[in-house]
Amino acid sequence: RMVAAVLAGLSLLSLLTCGYLAWGSRRGGAGEAPGNLLGEEPAAGAPRSQPHIIFILADDQGFRDVGYHGSEIRTPTLDKLAAEGVKLENYYVQPMCTPSRSQLITGKYQIHTGLQHSIIRPTQPNCLPLDNVTLPQKLKEVGYSTHMVGKWHLGFYRRECMPTQRGFDSFFGSLLGSGDYYTHFKCDSPGICGYDLYENDNAAWDHDNGIYSTQMYTQKVQQILASHNPRKPIFLYIAYQAVHSPLQAPGRYFEHYRSINNINRRRYAAMLACLDEAINNVTLALRKYGYYENSIIIYSSDNGGQPMAGGSNWPLRGSKGTYWEGGIRAVGFVHSPLLKNKGSVCKELVHITDWFPTLITLAEGQIDEDIQLDGYDVWETISEGRRSPRVDILHNIDPIYTKAKNGSWAAGYGIWNTAIQSAIRVNHWKLLTGNPGYSDWVPPQAFSNAGPNRWHNERVSWSAGKTVWLFNITADPYERVDLSARHPEVVKQLLRRLSQFNKTAVPVRYPPKDPRSNPKLNGGVWGPWFKEDEKKKKSDKSKGANKQKKNKNKKKAN
Repeated sequence: RMVAAVLAGLSLLSLLTCGYLAWGSRRGGAGEAPGNLLGEEPAAGAPRSQPHIIFILADDQGFRDVGYHGSEIRTPTLDKLAAEGVKLENYYVQPMCTPSRSQLITGKYQIHTGLQHSIIRPTQPNCLPLDNVTLPQKLKEVGYSTHMVGKWHLGFYRRECMPTQRGFDSFFGSLLGSGDYYTHFKCDSPGICGYDLYENDNAAWDHDNGIYSTQMYTQKVQQILASHNPRKPIFLYIAYQAVHSPLQAPGRYFEHYRSINNINRRRYAAMLACLDEAINNVTLALRKYGYYENSIIIYSSDNGGQPMAGGSNWPLRGSKGTYWEGGIRAVGFVHSPLLKNKGSVCKELVHITDWFPTLITLAEGQIDEDIQLDGYDVWETISEGRRSPRVDILHNIDPIYTKAKNGSWAAGYGIWNTAIQSAIRVNHWKLLTGNPGYSDWVPPQAFSNAGPNRWHNERVSWSAGKTVWLFNITADPYERVDLSARHPEVVKQLLRRLSQFNKTAVPVRYPPKDPRSNPKLNGGVWGPWFKEDEKKKKSDKSKGANKQKKNKNKKKAN
């Protein structure tokens, strides 16, 4: 009996010990995702469950401004993440802030949301139309926790336009397109100034500690990751303010760039160095808190760089705000343990609208048939190296942009009015009409002097009246050889495609300024000013006044 008791005790101790060790091994150490409780590893490249999605959007980063594109600015984090993932080298966004963000979050071209002109200004009663389903809303439907940190810039004049009303469980960041990195104040015009830092739906005065926004946003991301359960899927949208003007950075990041004489380029380099370090800290947090092994990290710039503000798109033509390649071809990559072809380069056509269907499909969500998307699911293209389902991109049609003086229907073969600013890509061909914007090539030498210097820029002089350009982007990615005169049939085909797209366009939403938007009327804060009940009261008053008038008229008639 005594021997049996000892053996029973040893076996029980053995079970407890093994059970504890097994539980400990399942939990994993810092930076390891929780394993399968049954000990079954998933197939290579297949998510163990719904993957954690981390979308990092940089602001105004030029095409050349990353180490692996030959920049003098050091970006070791971006270089490493891209080298171990998939570099997107035929990747397109929109030429400005609001358009890229709206297309990311809806999967639709600007012509299908009414935001095809310019950006949403702080004083405009405008926002991403409320009838558009957003990416975070779709991810919430399948159990994701959704968080946004950083720059919104999709409108805020009504509370219904705020990020927390458009699918995000939490929001910490700015509503406007730019502002001071330390004080978070923004002046839209003289005397129209206000505070722009929010936590959810309220001004975040408690966080106004003079912390540089890139670092402050990273700290917030770390807090979110530390408090969330990595066994539950998370969508984290990190829209950094950097490297958008104003050009500001903490002093220590200038250390490696004292030799850059051009002050704007030097400041820009310091800002990008800080951003690179911030992304390293985000990646470390993903590992530390157990997200990394089941995560997909997507990195993208929202548009091309602005040379006058230190950005470089060399050797591409043009800059932010234009439909030349320098305005719309972006730095982008995907980094994930779930990729099949790690360490590869994707040269297939990918557009920012593609993230909407791609991420919803990865999240095991459903895309409603009545949502007419312009994006495609490109995960197999990126992960496995397959052909892209995308063969064309409507870069935009802007019917109210300044018309080209010499544009006409005749120049567009009776198919299209070439005075209208538009751009389209079909396979290898790219067509531009109207006024495409600033068209110089700005080589690195342009930043060698103390101040802005355009003497180094390469320019092209066109014959008077030119409003159509055609390029074979695959053969000529720098847009140096216009083929419109040599291939009129190709021009006609692309003009017809433009015309087809234009038939599906909704009216442009670009309302005039509303004086009620002044932060002075809102406690010194930029925020929602449009009150639905005020509108109803006014309409009720007008209805009442009309009834009184009708009664008076009836009495007079009697």
